[in-house]
Amino acid sequence: MVESRSEDAALTNSGGRRRPSQAEAEAAVRTLIEWAGDDPDREGLVGTPERVVRAYEEFFAGYNEDPISLLAKTFEETAAYDEMVVLRDIRLESHCEHHMVPILGKAHIGYLPAGRVVGISKLARLVEVFAKRMQIQEALTAQVADTIQEVLKPRGVAVVIEAAHQCMTTRGIHKPGVSMVTSRMLGCFRDDPATRREFLAMIGSPRSAPLES
Repeated sequence: MVESRSEDAALTNSGGRRRPSQAEAEAAVRTLIEWAGDDPDREGLVGTPERVVRAYEEFFAGYNEDPISLLAKTFEETAAYDEMVVLRDIRLESHCEHHMVPILGKAHIGYLPAGRVVGISKLARLVEVFAKRMQIQEALTAQVADTIQEVLKPRGVAVVIEAAHQCMTTRGIHKPGVSMVTSRMLGCFRDDPATRREFLAMIGSPRSAPLES
C-alpha cells in the first residue's frame, strides 16, 4: 500500500511550487462530492476523501521517480548481440491530462543495442513511470522512446502504444471500442523501412497504422 504523505511535511511539486497537504487534498475531494450533489458526511462517503487521495498517490506515483536513473544500470556482456530487442504487450494505465480519466492500453518497445542492454523489467518500469502522470498519449510515446535513446544510445528505438481513452468512451462523444495508436521511431527504425517492418511484424502490427512522429 502506498503510504500517505505527512500533512506537516514541506512538500513541493516538480515545478517547485508548494504541494498541498493530505488534509487539503481531502478537503478538495469533499468539495467535489458536495458539488456533485451528495453529502460527504453520509456513511458511504465518510472515508471517500482519504481513499481518493490514496488512490491518486498510486495513480500519479510517476512524478516521484526519475526515469533516467531507472535505466542507469546497463550490461555490456552481451556476447556481441546486435539484433533487435523487443518487449511487447506492456500493460499501460495512465490518465488523460484534459479530463483526468483513465487511458488503458499496451505499449511495445524495440531497440537495436550498440554494445549495451538494459534489464527488460526496466523497460516496463519506464513505461509505468511516464504513464503514472497526467498525460496525452503522443507525449507519453515520445518520452519513453527519447529516454531510451538518451540513456542507452542504441542504434535505434521504436515505441508503439495502443490505448483506449475513457474521455471519449464514457463521456463526450461516447464511442466505445475505439483505440488510438501512436509511434515514435528513432535512428535505424526511422531511416530503414526494413527494420521498421521487422519491428511491426514482431509486435503483430497494430490494427491501425501508427502515427509516426
